[in-house]
Amino acid sequence: MRVSASAYHAYQSGKSYVLSTAKQAVAAQIEAAFYLHRRRYGARRIAAELKAQGIRVGRFQVRSLMRKQRLRAIAPRRYVPQTTDSRHTSQPSPNLLLDKENAPRDAREVIVGDITYLPLATGKWGYLASWQDRFIRRVVGWAVEERMTEELVIKALVKAIKRGSVESGTIIHTDQCSQYVSHNFRALLKEIGCRQSMSRRGNC
Repeated sequence: MRVSASAYHAYQSGKSYVLSTAKQAVAAQIEAAFYLHRRRYGARRIAAELKAQGIRVGRFQVRSLMRKQRLRAIAPRRYVPQTTDSRHTSQPSPNLLLDKENAPRDAREVIVGDITYLPLATGKWGYLASWQDRFIRRVVGWAVEERMTEELVIKALVKAIKRGSVESGTIIHTDQCSQYVSHNFRALLKEIGCRQSMSRRGNC
C-alpha cells in the first residue's frame, strides 16, 4: 500500500486524521462555548447549548471533538450538605434499642427517622425527613422542605400519626440531630405518649 512505518504509527495515534470542513466548524463552536463559560461546561452541557442554537450535534461527538482539542472542563468541588448537627447543649435521650426487650415484634412499636438531602434541578438542595416502621420496613411518614428545620421532622411525623402508624408507647428512634431535641418536637412526643430514643453521637 506504499505506506511508511512512520505514517502508519501517526495514523494509529490519530495524528494523521483531518477533520472535515463541517466538523471543523462544529469544533470551533464547541471551543467558543467552552471558553465562554470559563471552562466549566462539559460535553453534555455544551451539546445542549449547541442544540438550542439549532446546531445538530450529539453529546458523544462533542466529547470526541473536545478531546481532540484537549478541552477539559474544570470539575467543581463536590459539596455535600451536612444533615446532622449534634453540636447542641440539649440532653440526648438514651438508646432504648440497646435493650432487647424493646426489639419490635409488631408494627407501630418502633419508628426510626432520619434526614437526607436531595439535589434539585436548580442546583440547590432540598431536604427529606422520613419515618420508617422498624418491624414492617415501610416508610410511614415523610416531608420535603427547602430548609432543614424542626418543622420538617414534625411535619413528617404528623403524617405518620394521621395514618395510624404511631401510637402511645411507640419508640421514636433517631440520631442526636438538633431537630430531634428541639422543644416542639419533644413536646409532640410527650403529647402523644411516645418514648424517645437516640443513637450515640456520630452513629446514624
